[in-house]
Amino acid sequence: MSAFDALKAELVAEPKTWLVTGAAGFIGSNLVEALLRLDQRVVGLDNFATGHEKNLAQVQASVGPARWANLSFKRGDIRDLITCHDACKGVDYVLHQAALGSVPRSIEDPISTHAANNTGFLNMLVAARDARVKRFVYAASSSTYGDHPALPKVEDIIGKPLSPYAVTKLVNELYADVFGRCYGMESIGLRYFNIFGRRQDPQGAYAAVIPKWVASMIHGEPVYINGDGETSRDFCYIDNVIQANLLAATSPHADAANQVYNIAVGDRTTLNELFEAIRSLLAPRFPHLADVKPVYRDFRSGDVRHSLADISKARTRLGYAPSHRIADGLAEAMDWYVQDLA
Repeated sequence: MSAFDALKAELVAEPKTWLVTGAAGFIGSNLVEALLRLDQRVVGLDNFATGHEKNLAQVQASVGPARWANLSFKRGDIRDLITCHDACKGVDYVLHQAALGSVPRSIEDPISTHAANNTGFLNMLVAARDARVKRFVYAASSSTYGDHPALPKVEDIIGKPLSPYAVTKLVNELYADVFGRCYGMESIGLRYFNIFGRRQDPQGAYAAVIPKWVASMIHGEPVYINGDGETSRDFCYIDNVIQANLLAATSPHADAANQVYNIAVGDRTTLNELFEAIRSLLAPRFPHLADVKPVYRDFRSGDVRHSLADISKARTRLGYAPSHRIADGLAEAMDWYVQDLA
């Protein structure tokens, strides 16, 4: 039995209370659903800046009325300390996903990115500390590796940040570490590498590459690749992220807490390979994609050239064992993408 299977059995036998911030977002709504399916008590917090009501509606339809009753949803903003204190009352574990993502957004509007990702983060740390939560798990980012060229990425070797977004995520790690030293607070940062899956928004200027490309292909629109297409990423399916969050919150390993971990698969996929993988999955349903080609344009400011994670630390200390590689995740998510876009 895997560490995650054992954990799920333990949680069903002895339910806990979890706060998920960003609960109406892509990752947050999937965490809420997974926890409700395990009969946990869940507090959800979101201001709908980037989250969507429809994500929560899908969770409600998926888990059914009895489990949905275990969710207490609060509409509020992490930039307000009182809201954070209220949300943390009686909570065992915090899964902090609320943030303003996107490198381009941060370059265009660094003030808003800082307010959500740093002021909001500090508010949540203070509120979780005051509520004496057992552990604070937060969404860190692979952008923290910045301009350091070495592959694979190892947690204790980083370069200089390449965007305001990356700066905010590095600051999160520094604050979490200091709260551990000053207040004895347990936290874990999960450096996400290019997460994808169901409920990932394909709309808007800052949409992630996979849902955006799926939408463009289905609608017969150009698919743009920044650069020559040989830029590579370590794409990680949402189910791997759910596993990582729950394991991080509860890991009994003596050295688990007050650390950061790469959450990825350990595979490198170029944008050219990704394009072909998506096209081949969609072509049987959409004949116009039989011969479609991408449109290449200039590299995007703030982007790193290659990204690949060493996940051995998460395997050893958290028991993390990714269940989906990119092909598995794309195959599983494609039905959702197609149905959502229809």
